[in-house]
Amino acid sequence: MDTAKRITVRARTALFGMQEGGLLVVIFLLGAILTLFGGTVKVPKFQTNAQGERERVFEVVKGERVPVLEERNKFLNAQNLTQLAKDTSFIGIMAVGATFVIIAGQIDLSVAAIYALASVVGAMVFRAFGPTGALAGADPTEAMLLGMMACLTVAIMCGVLNGAMVVALRVHPFIITLGTMAIYRGEAFVITNGQSVGDFPETFRNLIRWETGDGLTVVPLIVLLVVVVIATVYLVCLVPGRHVYAVGGNELASQFSGIRVRTIKLKVFIYSGLTAGVAALLAIGYYGSATSGDGQGYELDVIAAAVVGGASLSGGKGSALGALLGALIIKMIDNGIVILGIDQNYSRIIIGAAVIIAVVLDQFGGWWTRRRMAREA
Repeated sequence: MDTAKRITVRARTALFGMQEGGLLVVIFLLGAILTLFGGTVKVPKFQTNAQGERERVFEVVKGERVPVLEERNKFLNAQNLTQLAKDTSFIGIMAVGATFVIIAGQIDLSVAAIYALASVVGAMVFRAFGPTGALAGADPTEAMLLGMMACLTVAIMCGVLNGAMVVALRVHPFIITLGTMAIYRGEAFVITNGQSVGDFPETFRNLIRWETGDGLTVVPLIVLLVVVVIATVYLVCLVPGRHVYAVGGNELASQFSGIRVRTIKLKVFIYSGLTAGVAALLAIGYYGSATSGDGQGYELDVIAAAVVGGASLSGGKGSALGALLGALIIKMIDNGIVILGIDQNYSRIIIGAAVIIAVVLDQFGGWWTRRRMAREA
């Protein structure tokens, strides 16, 4: 009986001691608050016709044809949750890449600028194959592949440049990525002259904006989940992933253990650039255009998502799943501010406070762990 009790206590401790478990509790509480206090809204009612297309439902009132409205909870409805999932996807994908960087004890402030530069370059290639572009008659599949390759290649090269300068110049990544943040954003402005780039091939847009039978766009969410699964397998199950934790936990010890520390640092910046490129690709496909101003302020959201998700700024701690949940919390805060009718200017204040609280809790957790280990020793 005593053994069974001990096992039960250990299981409960493991469950509620998990960083992700705490984040799930926070998400549940936020959802409950928004559901209970967000109120309701009247929205048009839709139905699927004989041709499989969604159309609005109308009724005749006093000889006039008027749309039928139905009352829904502002937060807990399919459209709002789909919008929340879409917004979370862009930030969440980049947060996964940022988590790699933070686990390795580094920082990347240029992720939003990479997102902007990759999006405008990809958009320019797509526009060349668009209805009014110079290569309008090209094969749609070829056009889509070239545009995707251009977007991802630019993002990866930005990551390579960040990592190479951090490794070769031995300058703190905060300084390097602060500089490249301005450079990449400036390049995006120069090549577009500050103008929006659009007019894409329909094949690409239809792929990204593919909808379910209820008119819900799910491709960004699917890509986010795939990225999280791949990153989790890499970090947890593969030796290179464990090396990322080792470098962030103790760089000197890792170097004496034979781990190629400089290579690991270069890789994490490449991963960060790649995830920014994936997010940019989804964004230009979803919105149908790109500008040099895209992603303004995303640096805070991405780093906040990673830190709130459990990544320690001192390195050696974090997870891809935590980044996803952290991004969801950040976007739920944004969504909740709109639903509750709060001034949106408070959004940055709340997110900034969330980052500070997360860092303080991480520091307290580290202090408590060291104290407990010292007591046990």
